[in-house]
Amino acid sequence: MSRCCLVGLGYIGLPTAAVLAQAGHQVIGVDVNAQVVDTVNRGEIHIVEPDLAEAVAAAVASGALRAQLTPATAEVFLIAVPTPCRSGSDGLPRPNIDYVLAAARAIAPVLRPGNLVLIESTSPVGTTELVAAAITEVTGLEFDQLHIAYCPERVLPGRILQELISNDRVIGGLTPAAADAGRAFYASFCRGQLLTTTARTAELVKLTENAYRDVNIAFANELSLVCDQLAINVRELIALANHHPRVQVLQPGCGVGGHCIAVDPWFIAAAAPAITPLIQTARRVNDAKSAWVIEQVQARAAALEDHLGRPPRIGCLGLAFKPDVDDLRESPALHITTQLLVAGLDVLACEPNLAEHPTIRLHGLEQVLAAADLLVFLVAHTPFRGLPLAGRAVFDLCGVCEPL
Repeated sequence: MSRCCLVGLGYIGLPTAAVLAQAGHQVIGVDVNAQVVDTVNRGEIHIVEPDLAEAVAAAVASGALRAQLTPATAEVFLIAVPTPCRSGSDGLPRPNIDYVLAAARAIAPVLRPGNLVLIESTSPVGTTELVAAAITEVTGLEFDQLHIAYCPERVLPGRILQELISNDRVIGGLTPAAADAGRAFYASFCRGQLLTTTARTAELVKLTENAYRDVNIAFANELSLVCDQLAINVRELIALANHHPRVQVLQPGCGVGGHCIAVDPWFIAAAAPAITPLIQTARRVNDAKSAWVIEQVQARAAALEDHLGRPPRIGCLGLAFKPDVDDLRESPALHITTQLLVAGLDVLACEPNLAEHPTIRLHGLEQVLAAADLLVFLVAHTPFRGLPLAGRAVFDLCGVCEPL
């Protein structure tokens, strides 16, 4: 087993550190946030993910995992830091790999010939080459003196610990030897297939997976608008259409969120803006769904005010980007709730996976059910299912009120 230095202890890095420790590796977790480092070293966690608290506590107690602010010498280095978007001069969102390059420069002083460097952060094509150049600039080591490879995470929040082990992995090396070294490392804890390729191909594989889902969700979201106009139940429509043996329409929602699907398609579009109209349109369709929801809630609120003779209370149920997690990154539910508050509506926000929010006052589910005149279900959290809603004004954007 190896001594591993993992940079980034967030939604992917911390579960990965726990899985590596469970597999017998010695793990040094690195994060720039001192509070995160202190939390992990107490054997605690700062994010919500099933079974993660127990895994981290056990790893820290056994001495297999410790956290610190700066990298240390190791045999294997993993980079799992954010890659957000920023606005480009042409108006298209552009990938920002500053954190990845900063992580590369941070580990460079402790790298030694023969070390394995793995980038797991979702990145635009060419990032692995830029990481190698950054390391060479600091160390003087050529990329072929190290094993540098790209291996994107492809896990589902809420199932991260299981999927880190069970999912297939694509490992793209800057050299064939780097890809083979990466495959040997992932074989120490992965049960899925380990598929090797070039770094550029692996980078585009991850972007392709998320752009594919974004396009398909856009189709479902567009269908939901058509069904609303034609007074048809969109979920019944999709269920019936999916009985065709070669059709599998996804489910609509209030938009698309999360750090991956809502962001990664722009990485492809930014690289080839003139020849990606479908990918760009899908992004705009999914973003526009949130604006449509806001307009619909405002219209329903106005009708209720006429009926009640007073401004109605709007219960917004769910702020996270997907069910049963606390992750707010790119969340359409959070955007919708925020915009309704900005518009002056009386909003009671409920997010059962958060204790508090810096700008939005949170309310318990029972309080919202008791006080709200209109219930807007934005996220299909488990506590929202099976509620007694007969006679209530309900706007269900996530299918939580549909029979399972």
